[in-house]
Amino acid sequence: MKNLRWITLFAVSLLFASFMPAQDAAHNQQPSSVLFHNVRIFDGVKQEVWGPADVLIQGNKIAQISTTPISPGPDTKVIDGTGRTLMPGLIDAHTHIMLAAIPMQAALTANIGYINLVAAKEAQATLMRGFTSIRDMGGPSFGLKRAIDQGFYPGPRIYPSGAMISQTGGHGDFRMPYEIPATIGGPLSHVEQEGVAMIADGPDQVLMRTREQLMLGASQIKLMAGGGVSSLYDPLDAVQYTPEEIHAAVEAAGNWNTYVAVHAYTPAAIQMAIGAGVKCIEHGQLADEATAKLMADKGVWWSLQPFLDDEDANKQANPASRAKQIEVSNGTENAYRLAKKYHIKTAWGTDILFSSTGGTKENRMLTKLTRWYTPAEVLKMATADNAQLLALSGPRNPYPGKLGVIEKGAFADLLLVEGDPVADIKLIDSPETSFVVIMKDGKIYKNLLH
Repeated sequence: MKNLRWITLFAVSLLFASFMPAQDAAHNQQPSSVLFHNVRIFDGVKQEVWGPADVLIQGNKIAQISTTPISPGPDTKVIDGTGRTLMPGLIDAHTHIMLAAIPMQAALTANIGYINLVAAKEAQATLMRGFTSIRDMGGPSFGLKRAIDQGFYPGPRIYPSGAMISQTGGHGDFRMPYEIPATIGGPLSHVEQEGVAMIADGPDQVLMRTREQLMLGASQIKLMAGGGVSSLYDPLDAVQYTPEEIHAAVEAAGNWNTYVAVHAYTPAAIQMAIGAGVKCIEHGQLADEATAKLMADKGVWWSLQPFLDDEDANKQANPASRAKQIEVSNGTENAYRLAKKYHIKTAWGTDILFSSTGGTKENRMLTKLTRWYTPAEVLKMATADNAQLLALSGPRNPYPGKLGVIEKGAFADLLLVEGDPVADIKLIDSPETSFVVIMKDGKIYKNLLH
């Protein structure tokens, strides 16, 4: 029986091993230093690509950048760029890595172990699309982040918000009607137990739920301040939470030297949140001139997504949700116009949810910004600008250091591109062929130039 038990355990271990991703040989035996030779550079800041230059990586940082050749050390791996473009890794400032690739029904009912496995696969795919950092705006991503950081699985850096905090009937309330009325002091709903969302009513409950997410390791806090598209109960025009409730979260986050971001679409919801001290608005497609001016005056970040009713839209099956989706997409053009007119600090994200194929749209949702911005501005937004938003978490930043730029001392999160993405931004749409080298934290995860 003892031998049978060990044979069974061995078989199970082989089964699990078969599910592990095939790693690049270069990733299994990482060099201590890497030299990118003869590359052109988009550094995340300048509007143009420059070079040729050499870039030396030592450990997980950029150690040297030179327009004259750098002599490699005896143990340095040399990657000859032959004029290809080296750029910072991309950053998606609004993701839900735990919910992106799983159907909504499964996300609301499945065991957390299953959700983690699906999310780990999506995290690897995200990295292979060139996204070396993401800001997760709601979901139980703490465990996945830890596994990635410890090297157990490939994926991007994750800035976790933890559970979305919502009022009863708000955008984060996923309970079934038969679960209402809730029993005071009763058991949590399934999505609350799994850490997807937390229901909190009144300043005291909001304060407690905010502190819980900070305790678990949230780098920023996510609150629902207005109605949503995919949610069943709340109309789009609903203003959610009171100024006192939102301020409770802002105060708790401020005590931990970080910030609160809110889901909001309408002027009323956005203005209330800003008045309560919120530092970042997620979505906001229905903002008007007065609201945009307020964002600019207060220095608030606007985390916008190019929601258009096109081939990449995750079209809602429910007629009421579909109507809300069209209203939001109709406001997108004006939102970007206002963001540019008032020079608002603008971030870019995707908000991909509940689709096994949605992640494949991530790169196209970036290049789609050329409808409003130049290619250089688009790339800057997805690198240096988004990195500034990540840094807003201050001491709660899980990766203190410079991201989104190519400069001495910055993290070595880099993409080597087959071509010039400023001249031809559509290269970003084909990461499987355009990104010939993908490096995160000084480690090579993809190398087509062996």
